[in-house]
Amino acid sequence: MDGRPPFWAPPVLAVQFLTRIPVPGTAGLTAEQVAAGLVRAVGWFPLVGAAVGAMTSSVALAADSLWPSLVAVLLALAVEARLTGAFHEDAVADFCDAFGGGQSAEDVRRIMKDSRIGSYGSVGLILAVGLRAALMIAVIESMNPVVAFATITASATFGRLLVVLLMSIVSPAPQGTGLAKDIGSGVGLSTLLLAMATALPGLLGFAIHAPLALIVASLGAAAFLLWFRTLMLRRIGGSTGDCLGFAAYAGQLILLLAATAAL
Repeated sequence: MDGRPPFWAPPVLAVQFLTRIPVPGTAGLTAEQVAAGLVRAVGWFPLVGAAVGAMTSSVALAADSLWPSLVAVLLALAVEARLTGAFHEDAVADFCDAFGGGQSAEDVRRIMKDSRIGSYGSVGLILAVGLRAALMIAVIESMNPVVAFATITASATFGRLLVVLLMSIVSPAPQGTGLAKDIGSGVGLSTLLLAMATALPGLLGFAIHAPLALIVASLGAAAFLLWFRTLMLRRIGGSTGDCLGFAAYAGQLILLLAATAAL
């Protein structure tokens, strides 16, 4: 058996990496196949994000028929946290702690590896989740259910797409950890094209209903990526897994902000 993964491995590995959903078959893969499959799995991240977003929006809209919007959104976020293992929320807290409290590159990397959450991480996580909840409430209360579903699903898709874009323009930091280190510089044009293709199902509904908002979100994301790239290169010399997770959460907020502007 060579190191090439079977055709089905990349999307399955993407689900396994981004969620806590049990997936069959991966136990039979060799370490070389997993490593190669994970590089290709990055291109499937937006589609997995769309599935997560569809679950979150479905729970929020169903709960909204029974409870106030605030309760419905908090229930949906709780279900999502269980589905993903609060993967990106953990990255937000680690990133804010490290970049807020670290002085040198070594400090930043050390703090990101620490499982404890400090004041920067606590405040950053509360504000990030609170802002996302507030934006989702605005979406549910101001849009019809079809458009609300498309918007929340698109935000989850958009966030994972930003991860792929960021990986393509920033190399892993020296002594980095997580996804950035595991994949290295393996994200090229073919992976980018695959990611854009797998993002289409999650973005199409939103693009039809709010094309201008999607353009604004894309411009905002481009500005964010340029700023974020400069920050990471200056502070730690590249990206880490927590930086990528923070970018995924920022992408969701950027699209939701664009969708709810001037409502």
